[in-house]
Amino acid sequence: MSIGLRGGAAIVGVGTAGLGEAAGFSTMDIQALAVREALDDAGLSLRDVDGLYCANMSHVFPALTTLEYLGIRPRWIDSTNVGGSSFLVHALSATMALQAGLCDVALICFGATLRSSAGRMVPAAEQPIYETPHQPRYPMIAYALAAARHMAEFGTTRAQLAEVAVAARGWAAMNPDAFERDPLSIEDVLGARMVMDPLTLRDCCLLTDGAGAVVMTRPERARELRKPPVYFLGGGAASSNRAVSQMPDLTVSATVESGARAYDMAGLGPQDMDLLQLYDAFTINVILFLEDLGFCPKGDGGRFVEGGRIGPGGDVPVNTNGGGLSFTHPGMYGIFTLIEAARQLRGEAGARQVDAPATALCHGNGGTLSHQATVILGTGDTL
Repeated sequence: MSIGLRGGAAIVGVGTAGLGEAAGFSTMDIQALAVREALDDAGLSLRDVDGLYCANMSHVFPALTTLEYLGIRPRWIDSTNVGGSSFLVHALSATMALQAGLCDVALICFGATLRSSAGRMVPAAEQPIYETPHQPRYPMIAYALAAARHMAEFGTTRAQLAEVAVAARGWAAMNPDAFERDPLSIEDVLGARMVMDPLTLRDCCLLTDGAGAVVMTRPERARELRKPPVYFLGGGAASSNRAVSQMPDLTVSATVESGARAYDMAGLGPQDMDLLQLYDAFTINVILFLEDLGFCPKGDGGRFVEGGRIGPGGDVPVNTNGGGLSFTHPGMYGIFTLIEAARQLRGEAGARQVDAPATALCHGNGGTLSHQATVILGTGDTL
C-alpha cells in the first residue's frame, strides 16, 4: 500500500461542455468551458490552478496549448497520453504531486470535437507498422477480435454483448445530457448494421464532441470548499502491449494488474464497490473488465450481465451516465468516468442517482486494449 496516497487528495469540482455536437467551437473552446464549470463547481478560479494535466487527440503539446489558452502559469504540468485511460493516470499522478507539494490545485481536462471534425483526428494516431500492411480498421478490429475469441473460448453470445448496450441506454434515458436516449432492445442491437463481426453498430461507442474537467486538491483544503469532497482512495495502471496482435491473451487485459494495485492501495475489494464506471468503447470491454476486476470469474462476464443486472434496477450499477455507448464518446472517454463517479458520490445525478453510494470504481482503457488504469473514489465515510 502507498502510504499517503489513500485519501491524500480529493475531487472538489467537475464540469462538462460541448457534449454531442459543438459545431463552431474548437477543442480548446469547449475544454475551457468545461474548466470554467468545474472551477465554479469547486468555488475556485483559474488563479488557484497551479497544476495542469491534459491529453487529447489533436495537439502535440496539449498542456502547453491549454495553459496558453487559459492564461495560466502552473508550477507543474503533465501531458501523459496513453489513450482513453490517460485521465485516470492523471488522477493518480495529481494525487502524488499534491502530496509532494508540487502543486496545490490540480486541473485535469480534455476536449475534442471529433463529431464536428468528422473523425479527422483518428487517423493522426500512430499505428503499429507491422499491422498496417494488412489494412485493419482501427479500433474496431481489436475489439471484434477480443469478442470473437471470448465467444469461441467461453460461449459468450451476441445477445449477452447486447445486454451491455441495452443497460447503457437504460441509464442514458435518465440523463438529459446523453446523446442517445431512445429506447433500445437486445433485438435492436442484434439487428443493427454489422460493423465488424461479431460487433454491430450498437456494440460500438458513439462518435461525439465533448469536454470534461476535474479539479483536485489536498483533503484539508477540500473540506473548506463548496461541495463535499470525493476522496481518492486508490489507483493503479498497467500496460501489456501496443498492438492488439501482441496481446498475450485476447480475453485477458492488463486490468487484472491495474485493478489489483488500486484495490491494494484502497484496502478494498470488488465486494466493497457501490457503482462502476467502466470504459465502454465497445460492449466487449465491459464484459472483459467485469471479469478482470474480479466481479465474476474469467469467462462468466456474458452470463453476469444478463437480465439487466448492470442497468437501472440491477444490483451492479455500471456506467450510470450511459457510458461511451449512449452518453458521449469524443475519442477519449476516461475523464467522464471520474466526473460521473463524483456526481454519484455527491448525490447529484438526478433521476439516475444510485441509492447512497459510498464507493465508486472508475476504469479507463487506452489504445487497443493496450493500457489500463483503475481509480477508486469514496465519500468521507470511507476514510
